[in-house]
Amino acid sequence: MEEIRIGLVGSGWMGKAHSSALADAQMLFGPECGVAKFVVVADSNEAADKAAQEKIGFERITTDWRDVVTAPDVDLVDIATPNAFHYEVAKAALANGKNVYCEKPLSISAAESRELAELAAQKGVINYVGFNNTMNPANAYVRELVQSGALGKIMRFTGTYDQDQLLDESLPITWRHINKLAGCGALGDLGSHLLSISQFIMGDIAKVNAMSTVVFPKRPKAPGSSEMADVENEDIMTFMAEYANGAIGTIACSRVATGRKNYLCYEIQGTKGSVRYDLERMGEVQVYFQSDDERDRGFRTVLLNPQMKGYSAFQPAGGISIAYNDMKILEVHELFSAITQGTPYACNFEFGYKIDRTVAAVLESAKTHAWVDVE
Repeated sequence: MEEIRIGLVGSGWMGKAHSSALADAQMLFGPECGVAKFVVVADSNEAADKAAQEKIGFERITTDWRDVVTAPDVDLVDIATPNAFHYEVAKAALANGKNVYCEKPLSISAAESRELAELAAQKGVINYVGFNNTMNPANAYVRELVQSGALGKIMRFTGTYDQDQLLDESLPITWRHINKLAGCGALGDLGSHLLSISQFIMGDIAKVNAMSTVVFPKRPKAPGSSEMADVENEDIMTFMAEYANGAIGTIACSRVATGRKNYLCYEIQGTKGSVRYDLERMGEVQVYFQSDDERDRGFRTVLLNPQMKGYSAFQPAGGISIAYNDMKILEVHELFSAITQGTPYACNFEFGYKIDRTVAAVLESAKTHAWVDVE
């Protein structure tokens, strides 16, 4: 059994999700790939620091994240801050030779993400970006179908990630609406998850052509306030994509999609079959094979089951639901295995950089209303 000494930066919602997954991974997978030891947590809010220490069991707290990245008794720096702080903390952690687990996005600019990917490769440490949807057993299953050739030549990817959490225009402005803090709007918050699935299954996107809109250009500065502030980024983004493998696609996202709660839905069409997945129906994958008998032809439902990668850690039989936090646990297990066993992993900083450079190209295309190469 190897202890992995954790230093957490950011103790909000995502910090709690990470900490829960770090603890639960041992219970589900055993101690062979490592056991989390909660050493230090940093948050600018001291009350949040103390709450995390009490609830999770960190040995000490600090209000300065630099204490975490320089601590000699920390093996893994876990970054769960708002987007704008990822780059600075990750760069300092890498410079100090730490393994880094960074919540998505890797940074708020492609240039920063490229720098981090290059530095991580130079340092030779484990560098993991928390695109948890890549760990979903359903997406692993779809990837196997695509890579095995069971669907034939892949022709088309269509997908959207829609929520209605910001549909109420009386909701006040937050950091997510400010570009220097969030990088962009719905595309970075929601669309990047869909891009991670696309990258995981389909590979690189070569060029994009995008359009976007801000549905609510102003929001209250505070709850109930009549003083308004400008919304700096998109509520809705949609774009066409051309993949390096020749497939084409349409990808969209919205944070004001009436009636949608967590509607990450995509379909991949091949010459021999198609597959469709909807995160709101997390335990089901819709599959169609062209070779099916004409009389009975149509999509059929495949339930998540123990033969799909990762599922059996949670349930012994198919059709039993797993959930969002379970994908985080699978993420941590892959991360710990990489640290202690040297096993390969998909979501490294280079993976995060590829997503961020696609985001940059989409944003540029939305400004210019023209095709933009994903460099």
